Amino acid sequence: MISNLQLIINRIESNDLVVCNKIRTQFMKLKKDMNDPKYTFDIEKAQRPIRWIEKFCKHSKGKWMGKPVVLEPIQKAMIESIFGFINSDGTRRFREVLIIMGRKNGKSLLLSCIALYMMCADNEGGSQVACVASKKDQAKLVFNEAKNMVAQSPALSSNIKKRKSDLYYPRTFSTFEPLASDSNTLDGLNLHLGIIDELHSIKDRNIYDTAKQSMTAREQPLMVMISTAGFNRESIYDSQYEYATNVLQGNVIDDTYLCFIFELDTRNEWLVEEMWVKANPLLGVSKKLSALIASVERAKSEKGYLKTVLTKDFNIPETSSEAWLSLDEINNKELYNIADHKDTYAVGGVDLSSVNDLTCASLLWKRDGLYFLNQMYFIPRDIAEQKEKEDKVPYGIWKEQGFIRYCDGSKVDDRDVTKWFIEMRDTYGIYPLWIGYDRWGANSYVNDMVNNGFTMESVIQGAMTMSNPMKIMAADLRAKLINYNNNPIFKWNLTNTQVLVDTNGNIRPVKGRNSKQRIDGTVSAIDAFVIMQKHLEDYSNLQK
Repeated sequence: MISNLQLIINRIESNDLVVCNKIRTQFMKLKKDMNDPKYTFDIEKAQRPIRWIEKFCKHSKGKWMGKPVVLEPIQKAMIESIFGFINSDGTRRFREVLIIMGRKNGKSLLLSCIALYMMCADNEGGSQVACVASKKDQAKLVFNEAKNMVAQSPALSSNIKKRKSDLYYPRTFSTFEPLASDSNTLDGLNLHLGIIDELHSIKDRNIYDTAKQSMTAREQPLMVMISTAGFNRESIYDSQYEYATNVLQGNVIDDTYLCFIFELDTRNEWLVEEMWVKANPLLGVSKKLSALIASVERAKSEKGYLKTVLTKDFNIPETSSEAWLSLDEINNKELYNIADHKDTYAVGGVDLSSVNDLTCASLLWKRDGLYFLNQMYFIPRDIAEQKEKEDKVPYGIWKEQGFIRYCDGSKVDDRDVTKWFIEMRDTYGIYPLWIGYDRWGANSYVNDMVNNGFTMESVIQGAMTMSNPMKIMAADLRAKLINYNNNPIFKWNLTNTQVLVDTNGNIRPVKGRNSKQRIDGTVSAIDAFVIMQKHLEDYSNLQK
């Protein structure tokens, strides 16, 4: 028997199913995991909740009211992924799930079904299920959907009691209730399943943290967060989105975390009907195509409504920036040995940190039609552990691998950056002819570099200067013409980079959704590309 998960994987691989890059990446990871000896994909456990849901759960709204819930293939594949991967001790692998999709794609229905299953049929004594939110009305949305679903199902209504504030399943002494964020209701929880609906509306991170901490006594608890994109940045939504992206890209290893992020890959896809399904997996089923067409047409002429359509229908946060490159465009696992490039002319770029952030130095050279990029990152030793937790990336591992150096004290010492350039020149024979830098706050560093024999050139950090080199760099990354020695920090920085587009189509790099994201390595490389393009003719003549 072939699983629904495998069927979806097959459709994605054959390009029979239009999906965004993050969904493709997640399902390809799951394909690999199905053959990983660390886990067992148990098809019986994967499909048990599907059979239970379709047997007992009934619709409670619209033309489907009273009819059995019939899950779509993509919903079945998601459920199989959550419940089917088993650890060696027999417990479920995944403990936290993030689902992001456009509005009207059956989010509340899916959560209600999962909640009822885990209350009644997950073989958990005293299962405590709760939908938590900032406000009680928000927490009640999924709860009320589940309560109405019970009322429509003779089998469920005869076994589940509707009490004043919760649903109660006497057979296993299990409950399902909606909870708001005041500490009196959240403290003392012992959750088997925690649900956060519309994660973007959660401003208080304590709700998430308290729910997670309440699960520590359970053998195989589950946290499910589901949402559209939101209008407010720097929220728990942004934090979870960033964490999920890092897990997908391999920057963070968390085998218990699963995400399904349905979104458009680029902002301009909102005008391409064939791409809409990327953010709306149930388009044409629970979400009417005609209604979305009408919304898009209205958004074309009503700028204020465009913000809503982009954010709520296509999961594109409405800011003035957009993603620069996808992971597929960035990814290049080619390696080189720097010893093979001795006695080579190069150009450089450096992005200095503001006291205690990340600093990056780059060297760029060209050989046989390819660009080679060598980078070193710097971070203060005293705050490295703190930054590792804040940025959710393994600085300690990267240090051991030689991609980053710790500077003594609580701030980056610019002299350490100078020492790296000297080392590259005097030990490895990589000679930078010109090194680009942002002149803001760099006077003492520039003097130190000049005193050590380097030629420094300021790079104005604006679209007029950076746009064309950025576009060249992007094209070369897509064509795999830039060998960056599979540097994981550079790859992470690239994925954090968005672009700000001016009225003339010029671009410059900006941080993504979260202001704590690091793009220093991207900026350093762009500065080097600016210098390379400025001196390309002279550089090419010297390389001959």
